[in-house]
Amino acid sequence: MKSLAHIHLRDPYILPVPSVKKYYLYGTEGATAWSGNPVGFDAYVSEDLIHWEGPHAVFRPAEGFWSDHHYWAPEVYAFGEKYVMFASFKADRICRGTQALVADHPLGPFCPLGERPLTPPDWECLDGTLYTDEDGNHWMIFCKEWLQVKDGEMYAIPLSHNLDMPAGEPVLLFRASQAPWSKPGGGGEHVTDGPFLHRMESGELIMLWSSGGTKGYTMGIARSLSGKVTGPWKQGTQPLFGEDGGHGMIFRDLDGRLRMTIHSPNAHPMERPVIFELIEQEDRLTLAPTND
Repeated sequence: MKSLAHIHLRDPYILPVPSVKKYYLYGTEGATAWSGNPVGFDAYVSEDLIHWEGPHAVFRPAEGFWSDHHYWAPEVYAFGEKYVMFASFKADRICRGTQALVADHPLGPFCPLGERPLTPPDWECLDGTLYTDEDGNHWMIFCKEWLQVKDGEMYAIPLSHNLDMPAGEPVLLFRASQAPWSKPGGGGEHVTDGPFLHRMESGELIMLWSSGGTKGYTMGIARSLSGKVTGPWKQGTQPLFGEDGGHGMIFRDLDGRLRMTIHSPNAHPMERPVIFELIEQEDRLTLAPTND
């Protein structure tokens, strides 16, 4: 068994599975996040969010898979009788994109779903996350990278009913510089990173997303004024987490408490998953006090 302090992952994502009373933790392998040849994706399993068993191999690319580096940000969702993973991949002379994969079990093995990434083939994209709206339509929210547009962009694209292909054109939601808390890098670039959508108890639709801030990697909240994924989106004035951590997601634990996981710090090779309890009150999310 391992604690989170001993698991070197970026971009953590936790899937609770109530039927087996377990949590599954996925993420970007820290050791090969930026260089080297990743072997695939692994997962860890816990019953209490404290002690984790693993790693378990959940995705290993078959011969001929189009990507050979930058295996980033896997997210796994229960989808009917299956489990679907969205993850970002890169190859030389091929734009980074988010691909869907599918398995019969949270521990895989995951295999590509569809013939290509869900993101536009000539865009540098990453961090696709799944959202199903009130009408049952599936969307993927993703980032168009600052590497291509300098002021990073956030998009939503409609997906087919089984998530294997786009069902329409991407819709621009906002640009990173629209958030007061997002600060430019040394080259004037603004980063969009790690979107995740959450429906508040009030019915308000919010998005966690990350960028640069005054103290390093930072995560803030945007709010949909229409309650729909297409927005318009209004940015919060202050970050939710501004102490060099981000790429967060929200889940309810097996006792019904609202939780959030991020990686912090952002500096390699110190990245580790961290879990917070969240307080939702009057359309606001705040971090619950800790005993530290």
